[in-house]
Amino acid sequence: MEVINAVDPGLTADAISAAITATVARPADLQKLAWAIEAVPELLTGDGAKAPFPMVLRLIDALCDAGATRIQRPACPRCHRVVTLSKKRDGLRICRNCCARAHAVPCARCGAVREPATRDAQGAPLCPNCLVRDPINLEQCVRCGRRQRVNTRAREGPICATCIPATIATCSMCGRTAPCTVSKTTGQPWCRACARCWAECSRCGEWAAVRAGTREAPLCAGCAVPDPDFWKACPTCGASGRLIAGVCRRCHLHEQLSELLADVSGEIRPELRALHETLAGVDRPATVVKWLKRATVRSILADLATGRRPLSHDALDDLPPGKPVEHLRSVLVATNALPARDEQLARIERWVTQTVNERSDLEDKQVLHRYAVWHLLRRLRQRNRGVEATYGQLDVVRQQVRAAIGLLDWLRARGLTLATCGQGDLDAWLASADVSRRAETGHFVRWAISQRLNASLQFAATRWTGPSGPLDQEERWRQARRLLHDDTLDAGDRVAGLLLLLYAQQVSTISRLAIDDIDTSDDAVTLRLGSVPVVLPEPLAALIRELVATRRGHSALGDHATSPWLFPGGQPGRPLSADRLGERLRLLGISPAQARSTALFQLATELPAAILARMLGIHIKVAVAWQQLSAGDWTGYAADVSRRSHHRENR
Repeated sequence: MEVINAVDPGLTADAISAAITATVARPADLQKLAWAIEAVPELLTGDGAKAPFPMVLRLIDALCDAGATRIQRPACPRCHRVVTLSKKRDGLRICRNCCARAHAVPCARCGAVREPATRDAQGAPLCPNCLVRDPINLEQCVRCGRRQRVNTRAREGPICATCIPATIATCSMCGRTAPCTVSKTTGQPWCRACARCWAECSRCGEWAAVRAGTREAPLCAGCAVPDPDFWKACPTCGASGRLIAGVCRRCHLHEQLSELLADVSGEIRPELRALHETLAGVDRPATVVKWLKRATVRSILADLATGRRPLSHDALDDLPPGKPVEHLRSVLVATNALPARDEQLARIERWVTQTVNERSDLEDKQVLHRYAVWHLLRRLRQRNRGVEATYGQLDVVRQQVRAAIGLLDWLRARGLTLATCGQGDLDAWLASADVSRRAETGHFVRWAISQRLNASLQFAATRWTGPSGPLDQEERWRQARRLLHDDTLDAGDRVAGLLLLLYAQQVSTISRLAIDDIDTSDDAVTLRLGSVPVVLPEPLAALIRELVATRRGHSALGDHATSPWLFPGGQPGRPLSADRLGERLRLLGISPAQARSTALFQLATELPAAILARMLGIHIKVAVAWQQLSAGDWTGYAADVSRRSHHRENR
């Protein structure tokens, strides 16, 4: 206790004693803790990564929560983030992400370099994605009916992780029979969809989390439990609600922001005033308070407020990448503290620069720089024409660069280079059993041939021969009828599924549809998918109108009515990701790739390729390929129309 008091004299003896009591329980552990701190007092002031026992880190957290100002939570010695240091490697305590990177190895199936989740019968490592997708590990849950990994088994059969704590019951709010838990507010069963629902309270009119009532007449927590002993008036603003630290949640949030965003003089920088006002006035103050508790967010905001870190995109790029940093960047952009930019393209550029600079061989570095920067990124900018890049495009560039690196490493291990290898060496690489990403590597080799880096090589392009899965038109129309008439489904899921099933749109295209693409000014509703707007029939037109009026993302910032996207995402100012939208469609039993192929096959038999390309926004070559595959021969369409016009004139 004396060492702690010497490091931070502002802490009282009672606060130190309470922190020690909350950290250790056995006298032996208390003795170990005292020895460690007395031997190295610097553990409390930033060197906690060298702690010999995890309870030292727990004590630091307890002291910081008690109000310590000079005791510092340690940063990860590898990524320099102030996060939980739960692993130990090379004598230092590091975070979970750095530990995973240290144990990362190439997956035996997909080739991704990740920490293995398991190993197959031969001992080869498998990444978490391949473990989840392995058909051997997938079973049908007896409660929700979905085919996924089973975490436990009951008498009735296998149960997935989602349904473990739940029981099948009738939800007291929506009336559906589904896996339910007991509500702490009402004591009645409710499903997970109702537990996550936010709506306008039918009694007080406030936008809040739904805790009782029905879907037609929802009630917030205050109206569900109108007990005066449970709800008290805030002494600051007078609002009635549950008090946190003596004030309501909104006043508590205002205090947290004023303390966090203040500079050394106690004032808020002009650039951050809009951020302060926006965060303080959100509809869900509890969500922002929870977000501000993250150590990464607090440290970055404190650095920006005091000027230790410049308020710019470049300053945020210098931080270790991660979701907290990206979400904070989107919040700063949404509040006009930072200018908007193409984030996916910036991520691609940073990744390419880092990956190319990590190469030790100068010749390979020059080849990769030409290929990645002057070919892949240049082609991507030309293709997008000012439109923001998608995560799918980022992933394609990464796969192609990794494939090029794999081939160059294989050649370098045999004393060869891209310029000196022959066709026999390339054929030997193709014949080896451990080769992955053949299609992406072929793109790199053909580029090298066109650039005269090795004109003697040949690598045939893979020709598309049609969809690999079955095309079931009856199932497609059954799913479309369900989405059109099932009012219990979410309106966004219904619209996305119908655009996929009826108009053969990719999930990435659907997720990035904007409100400006929809015209509801006239009696008819039109949607611009290509160069020619498509008139939507009923009841799809009514669903579009409903979605435009009620859409709302998961972000706590911004007004949903001002969002430019038809499907707002979890980050302010950004659309819903294609991966998340595809997952929602798969939960409805719709396979996006198979459903789109089925729809394109049917449409290609009914429409000429030129009309199909203009209406759906696909490339003319793609439309022609599907037309030929479906045996819809429209090559004589123009001549037939011309003959019919000439025949009418002669009559």
